[in-house]
Amino acid sequence: MRFGIIGNLEKAGLREAVTLLLDQLETSGMEYLLEERILPILGDTAVRRLSICSAGMDECVSKADILVAFGGDGTILAAARLVGARGTPILGVNLGKLGFLAEVAPEDMHVMIGNILANRFVVEDRLVLEASSPALPGRTIHAVNDIVVDKSRSPRLIDIETHIDGAFAVTYRGDGLIISTPTGSTAYALSNGGPIVTPISGVIGITPISPHTLSGRPLIVPDTSAIRVIVHAHTDEVLFSSDGQVEGFVRPPAELSIRKAAYCLRLVKRVDRSYFDVLRAKLLWGQDARSAPGN
Repeated sequence: MRFGIIGNLEKAGLREAVTLLLDQLETSGMEYLLEERILPILGDTAVRRLSICSAGMDECVSKADILVAFGGDGTILAAARLVGARGTPILGVNLGKLGFLAEVAPEDMHVMIGNILANRFVVEDRLVLEASSPALPGRTIHAVNDIVVDKSRSPRLIDIETHIDGAFAVTYRGDGLIISTPTGSTAYALSNGGPIVTPISGVIGITPISPHTLSGRPLIVPDTSAIRVIVHAHTDEVLFSSDGQVEGFVRPPAELSIRKAAYCLRLVKRVDRSYFDVLRAKLLWGQDARSAPGN
């Protein structure tokens, strides 16, 4: 088994966490490829490791059996874009804050890597979205969390005509629309009133951003659905984005077609923790301030 190792160079604790991983892999006799931009950060540690194996980002991704990504959820989303349809499983090590996608903290990494070497882990497939637009010819947009249609810099509302499998569903009026995967249900969609969806559910979420009417409610459709939105607006441009990355500013009326991609994101997961454990830890889910000590 060969590990690819990448990370967010701006995250505090990257040097210490990577050093711990290299120690464990070398002690276990495992092969690895360290992304070459991390090498200078290791300092004296790298000098002592004459056998250290470094490579460019593309090689780390293409030759790895498991890709270890150090950082926050943004780092893992970037790793997912690099992996694409290759299907390489990704283990996220959380050097950020909330970290829904990152599976382990640095202090738990030794145990997790030991479990991987002993084949005590699972790989969970996560839905990826695919989108295209006549306004962006030749472009295919992919997203692990969400694809967003946004009114961009205009203060005016936009109308988003929404069709499901060829049938007109509703026209949302507001600031925009979020089309999300179950993974993305705890991202931008959640802050706009969308439901929490367990990650392996076979559904796609459609959540309006600041809807102008009380009847503009979130919608859940099967992940086999073909979604088409047409944006009507009295403005010069609307914004299409995926996973927080700008894909294009387009002139209305603008059309976007979204469906399930032909491949999945594959995440390395622990066998001793459920998704509901994650929700309780990350969102303080179900806790009531009135029952806290001292209240």
